[in-house]
Amino acid sequence: MPAGIMIPATHMPSMMGRNGNVAAYGSSSGLSLGQPNMMDGQLHPLDMTQNTSESEIARLREDDFDSKSGSENHEGASGDDQDPNQRPKKKRYHRHTQHQIQEMEAFFKECPHPDDKQRKELSRELGLEPLQVKFWFQNKRTQMKTQHERHENTQLRSENEKLRTENLRYREALSNASCPNCGGPTAIGEMSFDEHHLRLENARLREEIDRISAIAAKYVGKPVVNYPLIPPQVPTRPLDLGVGNFGAQPGLGGELFGASDLLRSINGPTEADKPMIIELAVAAMEELFRMAQMGEPLWLPSLDGTTTELSEDEYIRSFPRGIGPKPAGFKCEASRETAVVIMNHISLVEILMDVNQWSTVFSGIVSRAMTLEVLSTGVAGNYNGAFQVMTAEFQVPSPLVPTRESYFVRYCKQHADGTWAVVDVSLDNLRPSPVVRCRRRPSGCLIQEMPNGYSKVTWVEHVEVDDRGVHNIYKQLVNSGLAFGAKRWVATLDRQCERLASAMATNIPTGEVGVITSQEGRKSMLKLAERMVISFCAGVSASTAHTWTTLSGSGADDVRVMTRKSVDDPGRPPGIVLSAATSFWLPVPPKRVFDFLRDENSRSEWDILSNGGVVQEMAHIANGQDTGNCVSLLRVNSANSSQSNMLILQESCTDSTASFVIYAPVDVVAMNMVLNGGDPDYVALLPSGFAILPDGTTTHGGVIGEVGSGGSLLTVAFQILVDSVPTAKLSLGSVATVNNLIACTVDRIKAAVSCENA
Repeated sequence: MPAGIMIPATHMPSMMGRNGNVAAYGSSSGLSLGQPNMMDGQLHPLDMTQNTSESEIARLREDDFDSKSGSENHEGASGDDQDPNQRPKKKRYHRHTQHQIQEMEAFFKECPHPDDKQRKELSRELGLEPLQVKFWFQNKRTQMKTQHERHENTQLRSENEKLRTENLRYREALSNASCPNCGGPTAIGEMSFDEHHLRLENARLREEIDRISAIAAKYVGKPVVNYPLIPPQVPTRPLDLGVGNFGAQPGLGGELFGASDLLRSINGPTEADKPMIIELAVAAMEELFRMAQMGEPLWLPSLDGTTTELSEDEYIRSFPRGIGPKPAGFKCEASRETAVVIMNHISLVEILMDVNQWSTVFSGIVSRAMTLEVLSTGVAGNYNGAFQVMTAEFQVPSPLVPTRESYFVRYCKQHADGTWAVVDVSLDNLRPSPVVRCRRRPSGCLIQEMPNGYSKVTWVEHVEVDDRGVHNIYKQLVNSGLAFGAKRWVATLDRQCERLASAMATNIPTGEVGVITSQEGRKSMLKLAERMVISFCAGVSASTAHTWTTLSGSGADDVRVMTRKSVDDPGRPPGIVLSAATSFWLPVPPKRVFDFLRDENSRSEWDILSNGGVVQEMAHIANGQDTGNCVSLLRVNSANSSQSNMLILQESCTDSTASFVIYAPVDVVAMNMVLNGGDPDYVALLPSGFAILPDGTTTHGGVIGEVGSGGSLLTVAFQILVDSVPTAKLSLGSVATVNNLIACTVDRIKAAVSCENA
């Protein structure tokens, strides 16, 4: 009988005797118990009557089978042969004892279907007939089946009731549905869901564009013109270039990382917040303009007279409004720097307002960035009046300096005198995370047009930060402003403007030598080198996007490692990649360290992987006024004739705040394709290299600090493909090998520069 179907008792033949035993359903022996014997007209001595009333059946179903299990024996003639005047004989009941029931229950748990031999053995032990034992087991099995079906019926009835209730709720909600746009009742079937959704979205966008245009016109002071709504820019380049799949393996301290909480969890602002954001940005623009132009007493000269310092007391008096008082335990960092760069003002504004270009140009400072929402795209077809809500992570190229995450609004405005200004200000009061370690007070730059396509840039950087996580050897650098201050932003911008001018050059300079024969090949090689630098910078810092694990050492010379799996990435070789980095101090000026590391003639003194081979420069592209700013293609001629020669792509760049020497082995076939103008995005690279920073103890005035005069902070970072199978497990032997490799490289560099310094 299928579960869930109940047959009324009046239509079901009785399968139960008065003693509560149940005849086996479908059993031939069970079915024959109530059949008259045609030979002698007598009932079997152990037969069960089928004349039990319905009330008795109901009562017997409720009784416990175990307490009334047994056999009922009765004698007498059949109903047809019995004399009506004859008194029926008294029935004799034979019940199983408690001991017999317990023994059979115990046996049933072990074996519900005993064979003849087991039944005979059990009947002999309990003093019963084998047939009695057989019937008891049949009844017990039927009882268990009935109980199971009853339980199943109850469950199905409960689930059916839940579905019925849910169906009624949905019907009621559907009948009461109203259009969120007009408030009227919905007419199901009039239009498709997609069309209805698009109509609502179109109405929302139309309302938003009218409101934002009105606000922008109010503050910019120009009439609103009709312009198409441009959706928020979606980065075409991965935000975490170079660390997209970085993370620590389970054996090295955690699962593969996800993006940081700030960059992933924060959504765009709500409608209620947008007017307040725009008001805050307008006030920040006014403050930036004044801070960029004011002198004393707001900006006071430093002790050595080379820089200016912000007077916090005067700042509070001058700008009482803003984002609130400085949080307890935070330190103020404020700086201002001016420079003339080789780029026109329109191009500079586009770089600052495009998150892709901004994070690429400042890849040494901005590890990741994202535009969450564009509140206004500007008026009159340019960025004048543009508002963007953004999030970014700022870095120093070392695992010893924590990154600084910021959630802010960026506002661009053209002033009456033709000067453009771009300002950032934090939106911490709208930030869902209670942990804030960095606040950007109005920071940004003023851009003035100069003759011959140049621009004068005045940069103001003003932050409040909790810098307690900075390692001791980097604290003086951070305090000097060379790590995150305006000087570093301007120096980086100046160097990158020279690089961009070199990349856009239409003729190949005569000073460039080597195998580059076409303009297309030159551009492809520069583009490949740019991707290599971005990948290196994004993977060497203490970003929240990846987890460093310390391997050895007890101080600044700790080697930190992390692993990632490279899968389906044409720009990286597939497999398990192990990255290792360490930072340490050298008693040598940064320029001397930079010149030593970038020179191919001294490469064999520190490069263990070159295996003593002769390094030859095959191509050279200068991309800046400093001779150290260049891209080179190197060939390592192996000392062993049985080994093939290796090609190395290298870019070296330097300015007053930071220097880099970054390189990566490249495949010969792939490099030939690039030199012929092919797409460099499909060339697999694993960049390694060096980041060289001043230690912050010496300024132009020659102030000597505690660590040493004009020392360097050097970060060494390697990436090694330890297994070409992405699903392979990382072995401790591979970790030990990379650890030894970086330790030996550090020792060689220390020995070489110490000899030169002596």
